[in-house]
Amino acid sequence: MIRALYLFNNILFKLKLRLVYKNIAFDSGLKINRWPTIRVHKDAEVKLGKNILLNSSNRTYHVNMFVPVKILCDKPNSIITIGDNTRIHGSCIHAFDRIEIGHHCLIAANCQIMDSNGHALEKEKRFNSQGSSHPIKIGDNVWIGTGTIILPGVTIGDGAIVAAGSVVNKSVPENCIYGGNPAELIRLL
Repeated sequence: MIRALYLFNNILFKLKLRLVYKNIAFDSGLKINRWPTIRVHKDAEVKLGKNILLNSSNRTYHVNMFVPVKILCDKPNSIITIGDNTRIHGSCIHAFDRIEIGHHCLIAANCQIMDSNGHALEKEKRFNSQGSSHPIKIGDNVWIGTGTIILPGVTIGDGAIVAAGSVVNKSVPENCIYGGNPAELIRLL
């Protein structure tokens, strides 16, 4: 019975994507556990590769999720690209400009990946502006631990691991473990 509901939910979600969001492209094997929150501007685009998992269900995951997966691409010309065989659990991906996530990535629950600070730095403009944005690129085979925050302008190299609870404010080289607040090199892999 649960398997049937899961399959029905996936079919309904894909139908919604095709009917409501013409600017979301998804390949075969898209799987969802509970519906994610999605908001995409009419002049923005989201590209989902093959065999993507968007998991918003605490029932099927070992870490408690505070909210469902959230994909926001709500500015004109903003782009989110997620590579093949990537799994995202209860995390927020918010692009004002561009966020690229590679193939075979693991994004644990409660992560925040945002390419803008959302407000201007000047106190006179804070409430009526959206600040500047800087693209984020996450390479292939990257594992981002639970509760991690990835800030604007960061590139994370292929094969890197970002430890749980980290705040990533500068780029991470490939094949290493970074962690902490702010994140720094723990060791090479």
